[in-house]
Amino acid sequence: MFNPTREDHHELLEIHYFTPSAIEKSGPAWPIRLGATIAKPNYHMGPGTSPYYYLVLVLEGEGMFLQGGRNYPLKPGDLFGLFPKVTHEYYTVPNLPLRKVFLTLDGKHALGLMEKVGLSPQHPYEAGRVTKEAVETMERFFEHVSGSGHDHTDLSRLGFLYQLFAALTRGDDTGLERDSPAAEWLEKGKDYLDLHYADGISIEGTARFVGIDRAHFTKEFNKTYGISPMRYLQRLRMDEAIALLASTDYKLAEIAYSVGFGDLPTFSKAFKKHTGKTPSHYRLLLHEASHSGSSYSEH
Repeated sequence: MFNPTREDHHELLEIHYFTPSAIEKSGPAWPIRLGATIAKPNYHMGPGTSPYYYLVLVLEGEGMFLQGGRNYPLKPGDLFGLFPKVTHEYYTVPNLPLRKVFLTLDGKHALGLMEKVGLSPQHPYEAGRVTKEAVETMERFFEHVSGSGHDHTDLSRLGFLYQLFAALTRGDDTGLERDSPAAEWLEKGKDYLDLHYADGISIEGTARFVGIDRAHFTKEFNKTYGISPMRYLQRLRMDEAIALLASTDYKLAEIAYSVGFGDLPTFSKAFKKHTGKTPSHYRLLLHEASHSGSSYSEH
C-alpha cells in the first residue's frame, strides 16, 4: 500500500517532490508533493500556514483538525484541505495514530479543483468523502513515482492528479454548488477573473459580466472565497508578475502591461504593497538567490 519509513520527531513519512514542467505550469494546476504519513503519539502540526494547497485523505486513526475557529474530528475516510495563507492546526489521538496520504498542488485553478470535492477555505473538511477509487488512485500514483529510475513524466503526474479528483467527485460533480445557489454565477465570475486578469478588467466589469450588482458580487465573493474580488484579482496579477520577474528578462514596463496594468508606476505601487518590495528589488533578490543556489520566496 503506502510505505512511510523515513522518521522524524513526530511521524513516519514517505514523500516525493515534483518540479513542475513548463507544460504543467501552462495548465490550471499541477502536483508539487505526494506523501504518506503515520503519526507518532506526539503528532501535532501547527498552528501554521502553507504556500500551497493540500488535499489530505485520512486512512486510519483519529485526531482533530482546527481551522477558522472550528474543530473537525478526524476519522478514517475523512477528507480535509489546507489552503495558502490560512492558519490551520491538526493532531492525532495518541492511542489511535493518524495514517494519512496527501497531495500538494499549485496553480491558478488549484482552488477550483479543491472546490470540486467540496473543500474551500470556509469549508475545509468533508466527513466520509474518501472513496475506494481515490485510495486506489493514490496507491497507483505512489507505485508510479516510486518505480526504478523515477521515470514519471509531467503528463503522467497530471493524469494521476485529475484521476484523483475525478475519483473524489464521482457521482457528485457539482462541488460547492450543492450547498450554495449562488455558486454558479460566483464560479462564473471567478473563472472570468482567472482567465482575463491580464486584460485590464475591473471588478465592476466582472460583476456586469455575470449579471450581478458590484456590491452584491463583492459581498458574496468574499463570503464564499474568503477574499475580496479586488484582492483576488491583484493576487493573480502579482503571482504572474513574480513568475515573469523570475523567468524572463522583460522590462518592468512590459511586465506591468502583461499582467493588466496600464502603466509602470501603478504596477510598481501595487507590487510593493503586495510583496513589501519594489519589482526591481524583488528581481534582484531572485537573481541573487539563483546565483547562490538557494531560493527566495515571500512566504
